[in-house]
Amino acid sequence: MPILRDDPKEAEIVSHRLMLRAGLIRQSSAGIYSWLPMGFRVLQKIEQIVREEQDRAGAIEMLMPTIQSADLWRESGRYDDYGEEMLRISDRHERDMLYGPTNEELITEIFRNEVHSYRDLPRNLYHIQWKFRDEIRPRFGVMRGREFLMKDAYSFDLTAEDAKRSYNKMFVAYLRTFERMGLKSIPMAADTGPIGGDLSHEFIILAETGESEVFCHADLVELTAPGDDVDFESDLTAIMEQWTSKYAATDEKHDAARFEKEVAAEKRLSARGIEVGHIFFFGTKYTEPMKCQVQGKEGELITVQCGSYGIGVSRLVAAIIEASHDDAGIIWPASVAPYLVGLINLKTGDAETDAACEELYGKLKQAGIEVLYDDTDERAGAKFAAMDLIGLPWQLIVGPKGLKQGEIELKDRRSGDRESLKPDAALQRLIGA
Repeated sequence: MPILRDDPKEAEIVSHRLMLRAGLIRQSSAGIYSWLPMGFRVLQKIEQIVREEQDRAGAIEMLMPTIQSADLWRESGRYDDYGEEMLRISDRHERDMLYGPTNEELITEIFRNEVHSYRDLPRNLYHIQWKFRDEIRPRFGVMRGREFLMKDAYSFDLTAEDAKRSYNKMFVAYLRTFERMGLKSIPMAADTGPIGGDLSHEFIILAETGESEVFCHADLVELTAPGDDVDFESDLTAIMEQWTSKYAATDEKHDAARFEKEVAAEKRLSARGIEVGHIFFFGTKYTEPMKCQVQGKEGELITVQCGSYGIGVSRLVAAIIEASHDDAGIIWPASVAPYLVGLINLKTGDAETDAACEELYGKLKQAGIEVLYDDTDERAGAKFAAMDLIGLPWQLIVGPKGLKQGEIELKDRRSGDRESLKPDAALQRLIGA
C-alpha cells in the first residue's frame, strides 16, 4: 500500500490524483496501469456487482480472448472503418490480428457456428475482459486509458420486438448495477458511434470533471432503481417509460429548442457527466454481413437481431471516486470498499493495546467483516491521514487512553462522526453495517 503524501504532478483530476496517492494504481506506460492490491480489491468488488446483476437479468457468462483475427472484422466491414484506435498487429505467420476494442464480430462468429435453431433463442452472452483502444491522448488516469476492463454483453433474438425486450432487461439491470455501487446514473439518448444501430443509451453519472456536457430533466436525479423483486421476465415497459419519458441527452444528441420546449426553466439541468455504461440495439448490422442465421418454425432462415451492452468496470473505480470524496481523500460506498473497516492501533508495542487489537481483528474476521489492520509504527496523525485517504467506510481506533475507560472509538468516514463505545458494542455496530 504505497501511499504518497503529495499530489502527483501528472494527475489532472481528483480520481487520478487520489488513486495514485492511495496506492491503488501505478502507471506502466501511457494510458496503461498496474492495479496494486488495494485497487485490485475495489476492481473485483465492482466486477462482482456487475456479474450478479447480469446473471439476475438472465445473461450467461463466458470468456473471449483479447486477441482477435482481423478476418472477422473484414467480414463485418469494420476493420478499415474503426480507425487508428484499433491496435493492429501481425503474428509470426504474418496473419493480421488485433487487440480487441470490442467483441461484436467474435461473439457473432461463435453464435453462428453453435446455434442453428429458433428454439435456442433468446440468448444473452457476456464476459468481463480487458480491452485496448489506442487513444490519441490518454489522460485522467483510468478514466480515459488505453487498456481497460469492460463487461460486454451481446443479445441474440429472433425478432426486433424480442430484441427490444432484451434491451429493456439490460437497461433495468444497469440501473440496479450502478445504484448498488452508490452511484446515481441517468440513462440518456446517445450517439451510437462505431458500434452502429438506431437505439442507444449512455448511463451517465454527474460529476464536475465529466468528459461531456449533459442535459436532462432534474426529476430524473430523484428516481431510484427497481428493487430486488423486479421480474426480468415481465413487461418492463413501465420502468423504461419512467426513465425515458423525460428529456435526457448527451451533447451529441442535445436539441436545445426541444429542451427549452419540453422542460420548465426551473427543471432544466445542465452539467458535466461521466459515461459508465452504454447499450445499443443494432438489429442485423453484424449478423447480416456475417450470415448469422437460425432456422425458423417453418424451416426458413432468419437473420438474428442483436444488441450489445457495455460497462466500463475499471473506469467505474475512478467514477465512484469522482462522485464520492472530500478534501481528505476517498469515501468508498460499503458495497465496493476494499475493506469495510480500518483497525488503527494507536500504540503498537503496548501489550494491552496490541492484545485488544488482535482480539478485535480476530472477531471481525470471524464475523465475515473485511478489516485492514494498521499495526505500523507510524505516529497517530499519519495513521489517521492514511485511513482517511484510502477511504474505508469505518475506522476502529484503539489506544491506551480509551482502553483504560473500557472503550474504543468508532469513526464513520462519510459523516466524520466519532463515537466512544465498548468493544462489543462497536463490533455489533459493524456487523449490522
